[in-house]
Amino acid sequence: MATDVDIYVGKRLRRRRRLLGMTQQDLANEVGVRFQQIQKYECGANRITASRLFDLANALTVNVNYFFDGLAADGTLAPANDGPEMIAGDVLSQKETLELVRAYYRLSERPRRRLLELAKALEEEATESGAA
Repeated sequence: MATDVDIYVGKRLRRRRRLLGMTQQDLANEVGVRFQQIQKYECGANRITASRLFDLANALTVNVNYFFDGLAADGTLAPANDGPEMIAGDVLSQKETLELVRAYYRLSERPRRRLLELAKALEEEATESGAA
């Protein structure tokens, strides 16, 4: 039976895999399992052993701690993760967001910096017009 922690870790696994543009098959090949096993990990149906979690972290180029970021010691969401910030997690799993992030990192440093400045300026403009 899946616990909340299993489901949370699975969501983090899926988010990172998709952010890197990997398919379940790609990841499965990297860690030596079938893609169906990755599906089960991602939905929390199967628990991930410590050694498999280590392999997954290496394949996804993250520290093992990545999978537990945002969890309190008792396995519940940390207080900072139960408000509007959780919306950001949902946004990160959307295809459009992933495409934007990938395109952003394909740019060289100067265009990235200019794009970030533009986004901040647009945000300020939207905030100011909303307050008026």
